[in-house]
Amino acid sequence: MHAWEAIQTAVDEIEAHLFEEMKTQDLADQVSLSSFYFQKLFKRLVGKSPQEYIQLRRLAKAAEALKQQDCRIVDLALEYGFSSHAHFTRAFKEAYGLTPSAYRQNQPRLNTLIKPEIALAYQHLDEDVPLLLDDFLMEIKRKTFNSAKTFIGVEAEVSIAGQIPMGESTGIDMPGELWTSFHHEKAKLSDYISPDYELGMSYQADPQKETFTYFAGAPLITACPKLSDFTTVTLPKGEYIVCKLEAESFEMLVTDILDKAGKYLFGTWLPAHQLHVDPFSAEKYSLIKDHGYQMEIWIKIQGE
Repeated sequence: MHAWEAIQTAVDEIEAHLFEEMKTQDLADQVSLSSFYFQKLFKRLVGKSPQEYIQLRRLAKAAEALKQQDCRIVDLALEYGFSSHAHFTRAFKEAYGLTPSAYRQNQPRLNTLIKPEIALAYQHLDEDVPLLLDDFLMEIKRKTFNSAKTFIGVEAEVSIAGQIPMGESTGIDMPGELWTSFHHEKAKLSDYISPDYELGMSYQADPQKETFTYFAGAPLITACPKLSDFTTVTLPKGEYIVCKLEAESFEMLVTDILDKAGKYLFGTWLPAHQLHVDPFSAEKYSLIKDHGYQMEIWIKIQGE
């Protein structure tokens, strides 16, 4: 068994028994590794220690359950593997910056830790060859964009540290909150934008401030009067690497699958193909119902 297979097995075991008591030594024994090497490999491949990972996965599941108003927080805390209401509240606030009760009241989008697909990093994916995994389809190809295109929407500065997978830290999902803001105001643009898709962009990274700018919007198809609530950005022409993703649900597509695909694309596929890209990426979300749940990640090849 390869080292990554052992850790994937452990991750699968954790997920199957997430709300039960699990000791690191027991997990190591199940994959025939010493506790020392198991913890070292787990941290390297997952990005968290085994116990940190378990707690963050429990918190991710608990956050979903908190959206339901018919359960007491103390009961939910005990059901999801926390020793007390106080323990749950402390862990939740440390992870997301607000208490469970505050989250239940306002329900902002959260940046939670997902179950990793470690095996994906060891897959060789050729261009124009679809790869079908357990819960999504992925295909990578090149596309040439012959002319720049303008988009209108909203933008904000986002901390890199607080966004999984870039900073590997949980917290409020600021790009997600920006999408919520755009959708609240989108009706004002109905006469000027395409109904077929929306686009998110990450750009203008500031290494000193450890931030990047995120934009959420739609393609501008006709001249639009200047609206103070919105900004316009341009998707430059050039050659792009395009990663197409399809899933069974939109929520899964824009959370778990986007996270997995992003890690694979930037951490494995681009380095393997020795491609250098601009500090910019775009997410194109199809709104055409006949297409099902689809999106594309666009990355501009450097110098193209």
